[in-house]
Amino acid sequence: MRPTPQRVQLHRALSKAGLASRTEAAKAIRAGQVRVNGRVILDPLAWVSLGTDRILLAGQQAPPKTGMVKHRHLLLHKPRGPVVTRSDELGRLTVHALLPDASPRVEAIGRLDADSEGLLLFTSDSVLASRLLAPGRKVPKVYRLTVRGLPSEESLNQVRAGIDLPGDLGRTQPCQARLLRPGPEKSVVELTLTEGKNRQARRMLAAVGHKVLRLVRLSFGPIHLANLPPGQWRDLTPGEVGALYLAAGLENNLKDKI
Repeated sequence: MRPTPQRVQLHRALSKAGLASRTEAAKAIRAGQVRVNGRVILDPLAWVSLGTDRILLAGQQAPPKTGMVKHRHLLLHKPRGPVVTRSDELGRLTVHALLPDASPRVEAIGRLDADSEGLLLFTSDSVLASRLLAPGRKVPKVYRLTVRGLPSEESLNQVRAGIDLPGDLGRTQPCQARLLRPGPEKSVVELTLTEGKNRQARRMLAAVGHKVLRLVRLSFGPIHLANLPPGQWRDLTPGEVGALYLAAGLENNLKDKI
């Protein structure tokens, strides 16, 4: 006779899987980032069956617990053009074509759209990826944007306070915004965001009248792009890996993850 699957509420299931704390899980569920058996579930108190239902947070699933796992973590300077997917039905170049044949297999932590450039992290640890993307972690990401025109201080204050994005994306969280290089035709702005709504940085600047001409991500949490050339990748250093697990709130299990 098969054992009866354990029934728990969805936010607790995510916590037991190590994907997020219960508070973080509840926020992610309400934000539409959790799927159960392919369906988006918006109720943190929905009941699920552990070991039977397939539960994903931001596209990530907790791996089976098979003991100590040695993970790999990569940084890529994504150039303009490649799409962030493993294979593309339209035949476009993907970011994985720029990476080594990594073992264990790595996946991107979050996304950059095809027209965006800069730092893109990859990991074989799906728990780490999910924790870094969980809304409650508020891991900062810094972007340098070249925009059309000269944003006023009033416009930047609107961006800092939060922007109502179109559709069902809602209002953005308060963020940091500063003008790096003013110009009558083009200016450079730096944004520090702690969330990851679809094309958020571009839409925030467009909402105050400034089309984004170029977007480069400079950092993700404690990891910085620095001088890595476009199209090149490297493994994260042990110090960087430790800082990344600390940012994810997973420092207690770090010795089992590197």
